[in-house]
Amino acid sequence: MSLRTLVPLALLLVALPITLIAQDAPDIPDMAGAVAEVDSTFEDWDSTDTPGCAVGVAHDGQQLLTRAYGMADLEHHVPNTPSTIFEAGSVSKQFTTAAIILLAMDGELSLDDDVREYVPELPDYGETITIRHLMTHTSGLRDWGSVASVSGWGRSDRTHDHEHVIDILERQGALNFAPGERYSYSNSGYNLMAIIVSRVSDRSFAEFSEARIFEPLGMTSTEWRDDYTRIVEGRSQAYSGSAGDDTFSINQPIEHVHGNGGLLTTVGDLLIWNDALDTGRLGGGQFVEKMQDQGQLNNGREISYASGLRFGTDHGLTLINHTGATSGYRAFLGRYPEQDLSVSLLCNVTGVSPGSLGSRVGEVFLGDAAEEEDDALPEGVELSVEELEDKAGTYIDPVNHRPTTLEVEDDTLRIEGGTPLIPQSDTEFQVGTSDRMFVFESADQSARSAIQVTVEGYEEERLEPVAAFDPDEEALDAFTGTYYSEDAETTLHIEREEGELVAERRPDDDFEFSPAYTDAFEVSGLGIVRFFRDEEGTVTEFALSRGRIYDLRFHRE
Repeated sequence: MSLRTLVPLALLLVALPITLIAQDAPDIPDMAGAVAEVDSTFEDWDSTDTPGCAVGVAHDGQQLLTRAYGMADLEHHVPNTPSTIFEAGSVSKQFTTAAIILLAMDGELSLDDDVREYVPELPDYGETITIRHLMTHTSGLRDWGSVASVSGWGRSDRTHDHEHVIDILERQGALNFAPGERYSYSNSGYNLMAIIVSRVSDRSFAEFSEARIFEPLGMTSTEWRDDYTRIVEGRSQAYSGSAGDDTFSINQPIEHVHGNGGLLTTVGDLLIWNDALDTGRLGGGQFVEKMQDQGQLNNGREISYASGLRFGTDHGLTLINHTGATSGYRAFLGRYPEQDLSVSLLCNVTGVSPGSLGSRVGEVFLGDAAEEEDDALPEGVELSVEELEDKAGTYIDPVNHRPTTLEVEDDTLRIEGGTPLIPQSDTEFQVGTSDRMFVFESADQSARSAIQVTVEGYEEERLEPVAAFDPDEEALDAFTGTYYSEDAETTLHIEREEGELVAERRPDDDFEFSPAYTDAFEVSGLGIVRFFRDEEGTVTEFALSRGRIYDLRFHRE
């Protein structure tokens, strides 16, 4: 059975006249055709047997369309509607930075203040971490949820609140990197900003947001999920599953932490927010400017991330957007600023790609302004297979210690059989169609050289060549033992079974080790494990690197 909810025809007719379209905006297609295309985009979720999505589109602040598909609650047969409340995942982050920026405009804090002025519980790493670093994911702070997952008690396994966030962060013995040196997405910064707002304003983050953002803008269906047990009228249930599945399972957030995510909202309220970012209706032009101020690394390179917003291109046009994912919720909020077009998308199922769906809806309404995507690989110089094979092998980033393997496939040097490296000279290779370059430090074919990675001409990570590792059983025995991490409050017991290393974690988790490079292993479910030895060659500890954690130490007991 099909489920579709359309805004009243009268509203659509008001929104359609060409006089409402900015001079540089694309021609909007006939609404009937647009509705049909949007419906086709969501046809896999247009059913009483599946969860689904709600979508909204606005032009120049005027709502053009809202639609909904699938069920908000499969157990009670409640359909999704444009008014259904979903959780927005990391789309929420822009509201957290908005609160911080409003306090900065009030003179209550500065974006360049040391975070420890407001959260003295954080360790002193000898480096100043500013609020701006938190906003742009350049702080170097480990992601607290990733640390919690190392213990086996991640965000979907145990209820956490902001006290847990601080408790985990104050135990961390090191940063991932020096503040400003790199970009690494970390929810920790956004939870800390929510805490800072509360401490500076002397009221809860939720109360501040309601008084300074939601109420002034008329976002009447928006609030923070600061208590996941609270009844929220009209909220959808979230599910795991994909289109075509026979069964779906409940996948609802069980955490009180918010600021990194946790915004409960509707597609209509998100369109109101996007309009405020276009018009300056909240805080004026200065507020909008600060929200859209992109981060900058210590080397001077501007990154695509601003204040909970990403700057990029889509269909050849500027797109300011963010996606979100928390438990079974998925979200997308995007603006094409030159076309005054906004798209909001909220779903209650894991098996959707919110960025792809949002882009597809945007394309429908961009019309002739949408440019055809050019996926053609750049031209390159010709190198022999022998020259390419001399560069094949494994390299590691000495900061996060993750391996990158290059191999020759179909006469092309590729990253682990995937992205091609297009030679621009015998030492410079463009990574696919990106602006990233692999620059080999030497053309000498007698030995592999290190690779300097550059982005837009700026030097980024340096990849160092490492040798293959194939330890025998006697060599594996050197790594067995019990290891403990104070940072993660976790014990791992490593032993050899049938010629391989296996780690055990209470109560019943097992992890298999695969050799990666000298004294280092890729461990399924954990990450990269590197062992260290003392002067006598005895293994004394290992470091774990995974996702948003670099170099988390476990000491041998």
